[in-house]
Amino acid sequence: MLDANGLHRSHCRALSMNQSSCDISIAIPTYRRGDIVLETIASLRAVVSPAIEIVIIDQTEEHCVEVASRLRLLHEAGEIVWVKLSQPSIPAAMNHGLSIASGKIVLFLDDDIVPDRMLIEAHVQAHSKSSLVAGQVLQPGEHLEPLRKGENFRYNSTEPAWVEEFIGCNFSVDRTAALQLGGFDENFVGAAYRYEAEFAHRHLKAFGHIYFEPQALVHHLRLSAGGTRAHDHHLRTSRPTHSVGAYYYLLKTRRPGWWREVLWRPFRAVSTRHHLRRPWWIPATLVSELRGFLLALRLCREGPRMIGQSSAVRWTVRETH
Repeated sequence: MLDANGLHRSHCRALSMNQSSCDISIAIPTYRRGDIVLETIASLRAVVSPAIEIVIIDQTEEHCVEVASRLRLLHEAGEIVWVKLSQPSIPAAMNHGLSIASGKIVLFLDDDIVPDRMLIEAHVQAHSKSSLVAGQVLQPGEHLEPLRKGENFRYNSTEPAWVEEFIGCNFSVDRTAALQLGGFDENFVGAAYRYEAEFAHRHLKAFGHIYFEPQALVHHLRLSAGGTRAHDHHLRTSRPTHSVGAYYYLLKTRRPGWWREVLWRPFRAVSTRHHLRRPWWIPATLVSELRGFLLALRLCREGPRMIGQSSAVRWTVRETH
């Protein structure tokens, strides 16, 4: 296992003996999902070359003995690179994976997915079209569906497309391009809501559109425990689990109509079936919206936290524990 400041270049040098070039690395942030991430590693190893690097950025406080032992054995055998971070933060974990990955392309996956056998090949080939590739994601109960004429884009579409956003559980990025952008903004705290949209916004301005490749397919298990779901549910809390990210994204990007979205968001937040059936939750949700907006203003004044800057991670820990 490597600590957060460790390097694994010797691992990559050994890897290059079996592969002429490290074209792609897989990076998987994980949090409180030890058994599941082991299943994900096994499913990946069943469909990808043994020479492809899999980096596990582990933010779990402490695993049970059996899980920790299995992860350590996989690391020592060269099956994975296992890195432990002491403080949970999705963008910080992704930045660390981006920093230490040896591949020219870094494929980010959730820790609760089942990959299609064409996943790696499809991502690599799609990088001839764009430096940021969105893969296809099938959520539980979804099926592959062609888009009908005039229908809004969906990530279970069977047709390639140029898109403006991506889903964080299955996308790949040219490592050099991502580093030029400064990586992912660590001001997206807690559940890191809208961090993908903010990164996509910067990529669009610097490098152009994102390519959606339907053959780069994963089945997302969408587990109810661990990961982002370790944070409070956004409908049942006065804590700014999602609202801070939503407001920070709007305030930072200032895309057309952003101020109208800021004004409208509190009303939209309480205009849900949950609130119609449980109106006593409306005050708590409005408190969450106000706290999220104030925290987003503070983060905007402080400025973005990019690769190597960890103050946002410490703030996250105070908010989530």
